[in-house]
Amino acid sequence: MKFVFYTHSLISDWNHGNAHFLRGIMRDLIRRGHQAVALEPLESWSRNNLVQDQGAAAPNDFATQFPELDAEIYDAGFSHETALADADVVIVHEWTDPAIVAEIGRIRASGNAFTLLFHDTHHRAVSSAGDIAALNLAEYDGILAFGETLRQRYLKAGWGSTVFTWHEAADDTLFRPIPEAHKTGDLIWVGNWGDDERSAEIVEFLVEPAKALQLKTLVHGVRYPDHAKKALKDANITFGGWIANARVPFAFAQHRVTVHIPRRPYVQNLPGIPTIRPFEALACGIPLISAPWDDAEHLFRPGKDYLTVRDGVEMTTRLREVLSDADLAQSLASSGRETVLARHTCRHRVDELLTILAHCGSHRVIRKIVSQEAAE
Repeated sequence: MKFVFYTHSLISDWNHGNAHFLRGIMRDLIRRGHQAVALEPLESWSRNNLVQDQGAAAPNDFATQFPELDAEIYDAGFSHETALADADVVIVHEWTDPAIVAEIGRIRASGNAFTLLFHDTHHRAVSSAGDIAALNLAEYDGILAFGETLRQRYLKAGWGSTVFTWHEAADDTLFRPIPEAHKTGDLIWVGNWGDDERSAEIVEFLVEPAKALQLKTLVHGVRYPDHAKKALKDANITFGGWIANARVPFAFAQHRVTVHIPRRPYVQNLPGIPTIRPFEALACGIPLISAPWDDAEHLFRPGKDYLTVRDGVEMTTRLREVLSDADLAQSLASSGRETVLARHTCRHRVDELLTILAHCGSHRVIRKIVSQEAAE
């Protein structure tokens, strides 16, 4: 089948975690013999910031790291109808321009046979509900929400009657342990500052514990204001800036522990949604300690796959324990990776997507799924 993904960007993962997930999904679809292409707008906020931050050659890194992936850039004169003429499945991300969201729906309603799905991987449904309510999703066959609480939000608001929970996951062909890597530091955190949604939490659960324990700490991320960089420097924390997501596994492998600091909207309004970073960290086999987060959907095994803490004092204590107890660190690393490999890889999500398509797909898509299953 031919899958077309409308995404804010596949080329750039600068402050854009959805790129991580879609790359893994597309790679798995291609390995299964499907065709997958991503369409992204010429004016991509993420790609433009990547160029501004890292230079004009930075987007070329995508083609080097993911030579099998096809990302096409569209402008105002692009013919979406032509691009979708031979598509079997079209998945439109919620950061897509509302006018394009509506246009794709009109193309679907005009008689095209592709199955059309809307994909939401953000908290705007609760933090900017008007933006989502204004989208024209009437012609969409279904909605993919990256958590059960988000799915329920769509149903309660009447934004769709066919809504599926489709969590993000790790591409375990990329996110894996690298035992040959030499340990160069204690603590690493890969995360963006962004919008003051967790500013206080970063200080409480990362900066202050690292300073108190005098840990050799590295932070990678973007959108750190000057006062945040100063706080890191004052705690003797190295700020590494942006890092290409494909290089994160090696960075994890060079450190002994990492932390999860969820954004406030997910803690307060969308419990059960971890976002993609914990999946990727656990897949790499690095011990993980999490700031307060409610695993409402029982995705993991708290206390076994990772440790949870209530405040910065507990974070300091747990970091000390993990860094001083090799058996505890190894147990966490092994258990976390075991759970990801059993339940949360991009292979699992492609299986789930094919099941969803068998439920709500067009006749053409359903016939192809049945034929593929029969062949297997």
